Amino acid sequence: MQKQWYAVYTKPKSEKKLMASLSRKKIQHYCPMNRHMVQTMFDKNKMVIEPLFPNYVFVKITEVEFSVIRSYSEVINMLYWIGRPVVIRDVEIDNLMEFVANYNNITLEKTPVSLNKMVRITSKMPARVTEENVVVMQSSIVKLTLPSLGYIICAASNDEVAEKESIQLGIKNLVS
Repeated sequence: MQKQWYAVYTKPKSEKKLMASLSRKKIQHYCPMNRHMVQTMFDKNKMVIEPLFPNYVFVKITEVEFSVIRSYSEVINMLYWIGRPVVIRDVEIDNLMEFVANYNNITLEKTPVSLNKMVRITSKMPARVTEENVVVMQSSIVKLTLPSLGYIICAASNDEVAEKESIQLGIKNLVS
């Protein structure tokens, strides 16, 4: 049997504990973390790191290993769609890893689940706004479509980085 990526639904705030348990058992896993700034009481900015998909950890296992994963106290169940565990393609996890490594302040948008759509990375080119003869470049929005999860993840980036990275990622990972 071939190992595939699956989503595991965890108890609230149990992702890190489950990842530690999976590491001890040498089970390949991934929990994308989102880095963003929050303002504290005294007007200081603090970097907060939290799971991008709360209550989810991705594991690369065979179907035979489902019972092992379900036996962990932090696990509620596997993520199902139409009565079957959701299989997440390798290209989606690879793109997700690269996207999370390159961008902060990521937001999620829901989209219909589709197992046949392509993984896409797109960027909205910056708008040029003129204010009294001054041209201001607004930031680009870079989006990654994850069709088997039913999400689009978005991040703001400066225009040079967005153009360069979306071209590299788009060519490398546009597959169906």
